[in-house]
Amino acid sequence: MPDTPANDLRRDYLRAGLAEADLAPTWHEQFSRWYAEALSAGVGEPDAMILATATADGMPSARTVLLKGHDERGLVLFTNLTSRKGMELMGNPRASLVFPWLALERQVIVHGDVERVAQHETVAYFAGRPRSSQLGAWASHQSQVIGSRVVLLERLEKLQQRFGDGEVPAPPFWGGLRVAPRTVEFWQGRASRLHDRLRYRREGPTWVVERLSP
Repeated sequence: MPDTPANDLRRDYLRAGLAEADLAPTWHEQFSRWYAEALSAGVGEPDAMILATATADGMPSARTVLLKGHDERGLVLFTNLTSRKGMELMGNPRASLVFPWLALERQVIVHGDVERVAQHETVAYFAGRPRSSQLGAWASHQSQVIGSRVVLLERLEKLQQRFGDGEVPAPPFWGGLRVAPRTVEFWQGRASRLHDRLRYRREGPTWVVERLSP
């Protein structure tokens, strides 16, 4: 069977528009508003975001991760810091995030600087994870080549024996990263590909709002 031509998948976006008068006073208030609407609309995994990083010499990579917190300081994820994304963000602390809320014909696109979250935040978040996820964080040497799944399961079994029924602490190689935005773009699909793109851009201590051409 021949592949479906990409043009056959084309459709217009007709759900809504986005005007300057619709925006909240700050990027974080606007993000919180759209995030709440994604939750209410039943968007699948609204906390899923594409994280793009790059090496110090500019080789990019991207993957989907989960948002674990947000406030006016930025957006937080947790990861193995020795993973590919962890190492890239330590060596080149800049990132881009994309929230693809396709069911609402929306995207949020963030560009910003990356910083480690405070250790007490990491400890508090890790303590609230399911025990299976805590053990999994210890077992996985994330992004490293592994001979087979059996190796992973054997590590997990040893960790279960090591910690028993006791507390599983956060691994020393695991932590939180915050993307502190320089820009946050709110993208709303419109008919004829004339989409609405409104961007908050940090300018010194203040923020400006700009409309971008689609």
